[in-house]
Amino acid sequence: MPRVKRGTKRRASRAKTLKRASGYFLTKSKLHRAAQEAVERALKFAYTGRRNKKREFRSLWIVRIGAACRAADLSYSRFMNGLKKAGIELDRKLLAELAAADDAAFRQLVDKAKTALKKVA
Repeated sequence: MPRVKRGTKRRASRAKTLKRASGYFLTKSKLHRAAQEAVERALKFAYTGRRNKKREFRSLWIVRIGAACRAADLSYSRFMNGLKKAGIELDRKLLAELAAADDAAFRQLVDKAKTALKKVA
C-alpha cells in the first residue's frame, strides 16, 4: 500500500480553521488545536442562532401587531381570527410592517377583521 502524505491538504485545512478563528483571544487564534475547538463551538452557536433568529423575529412581529391592534381597541388574537374569517391571508411580517409604516392601511384591515367577527357572532 502506498504511503499517503497529506501536506497540502492538512495545511489548507489548518489555515482555514485559523482564518475562521482570527480575532479570538490568545491561543484560540494562534494554535490549531485550541482554534479548532473554539471554531467548532462557535459554529454550533451560529447554527442554533440561525434558528432562534426566526423565532425572535416572529415574536417581534406579533408584539408590533398586538400593539397596533390594542390602539384600535382589538386584541391580537381576535384580530388574527377576524382576518382569517375575512379570508385575508397576510403573513405577520407584512402585517407588522403595515402597523409600523402605514397606519391607515392597518386600520382598514382592523375594520375588515371587526366586521368579519360581527358577521359570525
